[in-house]
Amino acid sequence: GNRRRPPSYPTSGFFVPPIMLTNVETTSAAWREEIFGPVVCVRAFDTEAEALALANDNVYGLASAVFTSDEGRADRFEKGIRAGIVWKQCSQPCFCQMPWGGYRSSGYGRDLGAQGLDNYLGQKSVVRYAAAHKPLDWYPAPQ
Repeated sequence: GNRRRPPSYPTSGFFVPPIMLTNVETTSAAWREEIFGPVVCVRAFDTEAEALALANDNVYGLASAVFTSDEGRADRFEKGIRAGIVWKQCSQPCFCQMPWGGYRSSGYGRDLGAQGLDNYLGQKSVVRYAAAHKPLDWYPAPQ
């Protein structure tokens, strides 16, 4: 393909053009790995069940994007895709109020949002026994 740098890009540094891979084998590294870059693997499907199986057939689950003119289908995919983030009719908006994180090998826990603050908090349980004149007696002496 054409790997020339667009005129609007800086003249120094690295440039990777967007790449669309079609009819990728599901056993290939391009299909199975989590690629961070302007790369997309595209594959045709016959049924929604097949599409969901293809989408979920990996050890990753950071994010997914669903584009369809059928809003009911988008809702079904939202529920069926195992990913920490599901975008419908868009891709990659990020909001600081929204938790960010994946499933399985794409990470544990969440950044951003109220849930992201949990990583910085420590929990403490405190119990005060108010009947000091009476033993608590959780573990009575054997008879």
